[in-house]
Amino acid sequence: MRRLVHDLLPPEVCSLLNPAAIYANNEISLRDVEVYGFDYDYTLAQYADALHPEIFSAARDILIEHYKYPEGIRKYDYNPSFAIRGLHYDIQKSLLMKIDAFHYVQLGTAYRGLQPVPDEEVIELYGGTQHIPLYQMSGFYGKGPSIKQFMDIFSLPEMALLSCVVDYFLGHSLEFDQAHLYKDVTDAIRDVHVKGLMYQWIEQDMEKYILRGDETFAVLSRLVAHGKQLFLITNSPFSFVDKGMRHMVGPDWRQLFDVVIVQADKPSFFTDRRKPFRKLDEKGSLQWDRITRLEKGKIYRQGNLFDFLRLTEWRGPRVLYFGDHLYSDLADLMLRHGWRTGAIIPELEREIRIINTEQYMHSLTWQQALTGLLERMQTYQDAESRQVLAAWMKERQELRCITKALFNAQFGSIFRTFHNPTYFSRRLVRFSDLYMASLSCLLNYRVDFTFYPRRTPLQHEAPLWMDQLCTGCMKTPFLGDMAHIR
Repeated sequence: MRRLVHDLLPPEVCSLLNPAAIYANNEISLRDVEVYGFDYDYTLAQYADALHPEIFSAARDILIEHYKYPEGIRKYDYNPSFAIRGLHYDIQKSLLMKIDAFHYVQLGTAYRGLQPVPDEEVIELYGGTQHIPLYQMSGFYGKGPSIKQFMDIFSLPEMALLSCVVDYFLGHSLEFDQAHLYKDVTDAIRDVHVKGLMYQWIEQDMEKYILRGDETFAVLSRLVAHGKQLFLITNSPFSFVDKGMRHMVGPDWRQLFDVVIVQADKPSFFTDRRKPFRKLDEKGSLQWDRITRLEKGKIYRQGNLFDFLRLTEWRGPRVLYFGDHLYSDLADLMLRHGWRTGAIIPELEREIRIINTEQYMHSLTWQQALTGLLERMQTYQDAESRQVLAAWMKERQELRCITKALFNAQFGSIFRTFHNPTYFSRRLVRFSDLYMASLSCLLNYRVDFTFYPRRTPLQHEAPLWMDQLCTGCMKTPFLGDMAHIR
């Protein structure tokens, strides 16, 4: 035991996670992938966090100037550390909260406005339970009757603005209709995109807002060099995509893609068969000719996936599509059409670095606790050693609270709620074969590499936790009487 404590490090310290790695939910061989598809925003083009305060401020001003909201709301500035992606918002209760994979609200992570809601009140609001039924919580695209899940990165300033407006109304004892307030904030955020304000900011200073442009070019050119076919399906307009791709890839960027589709109107692009493709000329103007084939180097608008499949014959697992939105980009492609999917999760890089720090902290606690336990066992009776172990467990519980704050002081990690995965994690596993921090992670793997999901133990498989053991030196007091079973 002394050798285990002093000479050997616990396994987690020897396997720190790589932020530039690709993580697999499902087995997939890149050797079998012939066609690569991409979304644009937050997939081919990664944006700096500096974009979020601009969206927040513009939407806030729209609320005041066009929706006639109180001038006092202008005092609020964007707080980048308030919200995380994947949260749920109960419209009727004005409650922003984090929910785990089993539909339970994580206590301590429910906010009304900018103030935390006591756990007792949360439980009372939901009829004496933390559980929210599926029919109420979320539909296929993350929208239930009264609860919405915020899934894309653009929703971060939306959640911040929603919380600030609710905070103002509550702080000034103003009556308001929760549904109207939610819709007004959502419409104000939508106006920022519809009016093209975000596009203008990015186009005016691409060096400031667009990240990893060289890496995007390296990924695309490498795939083409290995004989892969590429396509782009995005909701963004052509002029915006064209300027961004020229900045990242160069003026001949269209020659890398076999098909380019803009303003696709996802997710209805994947389900609505009625919208035909329209061709755009070099100036971005719509043409009127009927589309009978999708040509390389040309730009197409709208359309639908069913015509896309008919014209390209790109079907099944030989297609791998990358996007950042689990619902709008990936869900239909995997479940209905059998494409392989890859999720781009920029937050992953920061979370992994925090996890590595957390694991190291836990390893130190592990070694210190066992060292102290061994020393006490030489002097005191077994009951005293149990007290030491109980104190250690309490320290580890406190450490978990500290760890939550490392990720986000209000809501913790986007992937985990203490022991359980978050609802966001559940959807990530369901709708993506692979996930990674950015497309540049592909540069770390061969184009014929095979990804295997890690065989994680089930609850009844090894390794066992101490409270599941009946015999041995690490058995817990309440299981001591069960030792005779073996």
